[in-house]
Amino acid sequence: MKLSPIYLSLLCAFSVIQYASAADQEPKEDTAVNDDLEVIEVTGRYIQGYNAHSASGASRLDLAITDIPQSVSVITEAQMKDFQLTDINSVLDTATGINVERIETDRTYYTARGFDVTNFQIDGIGLPLTSGNNHADEDTAIYDRIEVIRGANGLMTGVGNPSATVNFIRKRPTVEDQLLISGTYGSDNNARLELDGSVAITDKVSARAVAVKHKQDSYLDRYEQDKNVLYAFIEAELTDSTTISLSHSYIDNDATGNNWGALPLYYTDGSPTNYDRSTNTSADWSNWQVEKNNTVFEISHYFNDDWRLRGTYSHKVTDEDTELFYVYGTPDKNTGLGLTGYGSEYDLDETTDLADLYVDGNFDLFGRNHQLVVGINHAELTYNDSSLYDYTTGNGFPAMPDLNDWDGNTPKPTFNDGLTGSDVRTKQQAAYFTGRFNLFEDMHVIAGGRYNTWEANGEAYSVDQETDASEFIPYLGMVYRFRPEIIAYASYTETFLAQKELDINDQMLDPVTGESKEIGIKSELFDGNLIASLAYFDVEQTNLATLDQSTILLPPDQHRYIGADGINSKGFEIEFAGELYTGLQASIGYTDFDIKGDDVVADYTPEKLLKLAATYEFQNIEGFFIGMNMRWQDDTSRKQGIVADGFDNAGQEIVTEQEAYAIVDLMAKYQFTDDIQLTVNANNVTDEKYITSLYWAQGFYGAPANYSATLTWKL
Repeated sequence: MKLSPIYLSLLCAFSVIQYASAADQEPKEDTAVNDDLEVIEVTGRYIQGYNAHSASGASRLDLAITDIPQSVSVITEAQMKDFQLTDINSVLDTATGINVERIETDRTYYTARGFDVTNFQIDGIGLPLTSGNNHADEDTAIYDRIEVIRGANGLMTGVGNPSATVNFIRKRPTVEDQLLISGTYGSDNNARLELDGSVAITDKVSARAVAVKHKQDSYLDRYEQDKNVLYAFIEAELTDSTTISLSHSYIDNDATGNNWGALPLYYTDGSPTNYDRSTNTSADWSNWQVEKNNTVFEISHYFNDDWRLRGTYSHKVTDEDTELFYVYGTPDKNTGLGLTGYGSEYDLDETTDLADLYVDGNFDLFGRNHQLVVGINHAELTYNDSSLYDYTTGNGFPAMPDLNDWDGNTPKPTFNDGLTGSDVRTKQQAAYFTGRFNLFEDMHVIAGGRYNTWEANGEAYSVDQETDASEFIPYLGMVYRFRPEIIAYASYTETFLAQKELDINDQMLDPVTGESKEIGIKSELFDGNLIASLAYFDVEQTNLATLDQSTILLPPDQHRYIGADGINSKGFEIEFAGELYTGLQASIGYTDFDIKGDDVVADYTPEKLLKLAATYEFQNIEGFFIGMNMRWQDDTSRKQGIVADGFDNAGQEIVTEQEAYAIVDLMAKYQFTDDIQLTVNANNVTDEKYITSLYWAQGFYGAPANYSATLTWKL
C-alpha cells in the first residue's frame, strides 16, 4: 500500500497544531459558536467556523446534533469557502463516511457504509435520484450548509438505501443588508464570479439573491465547462404569526468534451494500462447540457408559542440534451489498437412535484415537556428520456486509434436510428409522526414511523416499470446524557425500495428492505466549541432480487427472481468538528467497516476513509489563516475477467488495483480589512495520480496539482 501521502498529510496537520501551540502565548477573544444560535428556519442564522450545533434533516425536530441518535456531519459555509468547495462532489469528498464515485466527468455515484447514496433533499424534502446517480455539476453557492445523516433515515425518507441522506440547506435573507462579491481565477483558466446579496425591502419583506458565472477548461483533453447559476428567495411576514416565502433556483451547466464511459483499465494480456492523466475518450463534438429549475413555496404559521404549521411545495424541472461518444473494447499493449467508438444522442425531461405539510410543537405530560411532529408528504415524478444511434452512415461505431494519440477527431454520427427510451411516472405518498419524549431527567426517547406507498408505471428501454408497494418504516432512538457534556445513544430504523422483478409464480417480489442499527457516544468539549462522536453501526439489506437459476436458460423476458440477502456492513466512525484549540478550526472523520454479501462491492469500495479539514488563525499576524483539506482511502480493486488464449499467462485472472492514496489541499487566507480578503488554494499538492473510481470496469484519472486565488469583497 502506498501510504507516503497520508504520512505527509498527517505531518502537515501536526505541524500546524504544534506551530499553533508555540505561537499562541496570549489569550484570544473567544470566537466559538454561540450555543443560542437560532435554527435554520429563522431569518438571519449564520454558523461560524466548522462547528454546527443543530441539524434538521434527521427529523422535523429542532435538535442539537448531540441529541440526534444517528451519525450526523455538517459541512458549513465557512468550510466550503475556505477550500473553494463549489460543487457537491468536492463537498462530499470532505464528509465523513461518504465516498464519491466519479465514473465519468458528468456522472457521479455516491456510497456510504457500502450502499449507494440516492437520497438528496433540499431543506428536508426530496426523492431518491431517478437513476441512482447525479448528472452534471450541482453548484453550492446557493446553500448555507450541507447536512449528511448516515444510516437509514427512516423518518424523513423511508425510500432508498440504508446509506445516508444528504440535505442541502438553502440560503435565506440575513438580518442585516449585505452584498458579497467573490472572484476566482486559477489553473486551466478556472474563472468564477459570484454575487450574494440580501436586503430588507420593507420591515415585513426581505429577499436574498445569488448569481454565479463559472467557466473553466480542464486537465482532460477537450473538456470544458460553462455554468450559470441564479437564485432568488423572497420572504414576507403576512402577520405576526404567519410567514410565506417564494424562491427559485436556476442552474445551467454546459459541458463540452465530456466523457461517456471512461478509459480501459487493462490490455489484452491482462497488464494494467497507464495513460496520461489528460487522456479523454470524448469526441471533439461531445457535449452534455443540463438545465435545472426549482421553484419552492413555503408557509409557516404559529398557532401559539408552542405549536406551528409548516407547508412546502416544490416544482423541479430538469432538461438534459447530450451528444455522447463511448469507447469500448480491450486495447493491444503494443499497438494500442482494438477499441471501438460508439456514438449516441441522449435527451431527458424530468419533472418532480413535492408537497410536505406538518404540525410540530411542545406539550406537557406527566409533569414533563415533550415534542411531537405529525405530517404528510406527496411526491410525483415524470421521467421521459430517449436515446438515438447511427447504424447507417458508418460514423456511429468507428474503429479507434491508440488512445495515447487520440485527439477527438471523428466524424459526427447522424443520430436517426434505434430510438429507445423511457416514459415513467412514479408517485409516493407518506404519513409520518415523530415524538421526542422526556422520560426522566437527561433521558429522551425519539420514536416514530413513516407509512409509505409507492407506485410506478410506464416503460424504460422496453422493460415494464409497473410496480406498487407500501410499507411502514419504524424509527426508535434513545439518548441519555449521563454527564453534562457527554451523551450515549442508540437507534434503529429502516428503509424500503420497491422492486419490479417477478418470482416464479409471476408475482412481484416484496420490496428490498434495509435496516440500520447504531450505538454511539457524543460529547461537547471545550465549553461546546468542539463536538466529538464515536459510533458503531450494523447495516444490512435483505430481499434483493436475484436471478432464479431455474430460469437462467430462458429468454430475458422470461427470467424470474428470488429475494435474497443483500449487503451487510459493520464498522465504526470517529468524528470531531469545531475548535480544537484557540484559533484552530477542524473537521476530522475516520470510518472503518467491513462489507459482506457482495464481493464486487467489497472490492471497489474503500472500507477505510479518513477526512481532515483544518484552518488556523495566527495570533501574531492579524487576519492571516492557513489550512489543509485532506482525504485518504485504503486500496480498492476490481476483477475484470481472465486473460484470453494466445498469451503466456492465458487463464490468469485480471485484477485492476488502485493503491491507497491521499489527496492533500492547502489554503492560505489574508483578511486585508473587515470587508476584503484574499484566499489562495493549492489542490493535490503531492500531485498524486489515481483512478477516480472502480465502481465501473472503466475509469479515469483525478486532477493533478492545481491552484487558484479568490478575492472577496463585502459591501
